Amino acid sequence: MALHGDVLSSTVNGVLIEVNAQALGVILGVPATGFDLYVREDKSLLSRDRLLELSQHLSQQPGLRSPQAVKKGDMQPLHQLLFWFIIKNIIPRAQGRNQADSMDQCLIDLMDKEQQINLPAFMINHIMRIATTPRAHDLGYGFLLTKVFEHFGVELRKRVDAQVIDEVGSSTIMGCDFTLLKPGDRRTDQGAQTPSMPAPDRGGDQGVQTPSVPAPAIAPIPRPS
Repeated sequence: MALHGDVLSSTVNGVLIEVNAQALGVILGVPATGFDLYVREDKSLLSRDRLLELSQHLSQQPGLRSPQAVKKGDMQPLHQLLFWFIIKNIIPRAQGRNQADSMDQCLIDLMDKEQQINLPAFMINHIMRIATTPRAHDLGYGFLLTKVFEHFGVELRKRVDAQVIDEVGSSTIMGCDFTLLKPGDRRTDQGAQTPSMPAPDRGGDQGVQTPSVPAPAIAPIPRPS
């Protein structure tokens, strides 16, 4: 696997795959526009003042004097839920799920402000980082990468049925410090309010729905000189 400029290339089961963010976006049916700075390794991509602002805001500690990781439990419930979505879908990982680093904080803030995130660009950079780290990590993006492999005609020997679920389970909501209210429930406390959400019709932590779209044909990407 190699990254030349913005083109990721890899050979899978004898098939050469080459994509940049624009091509990957076409295959997946998602826009390749918006914020695309992968600041996990290079914090200098964002100014120190911006990193400090994020840490102060998300930790609810305006007196912080230097940027730092923010514990999930120190965040507001909504930010906890956005963090959960990020580590499940945008930067998937099995470790470091209780602390938001600089990149997590930036993505939480973008989602909170409803600003566009360039998912294809993040996928390319995150896949490259996972592939080159000395430690063993799951690659993530399983369902999305299946669409890429099928687009390029890679033979897949083992298939696992994917579940398409369009809800966040009650255990996730409660784990983010929300209070679930069932129909007819009434809040009685007058102190500091914990955000409340309607209880889902069915429980479970099944993630979010991933849209299924056909993989259209795309023009080959010229190899970098």
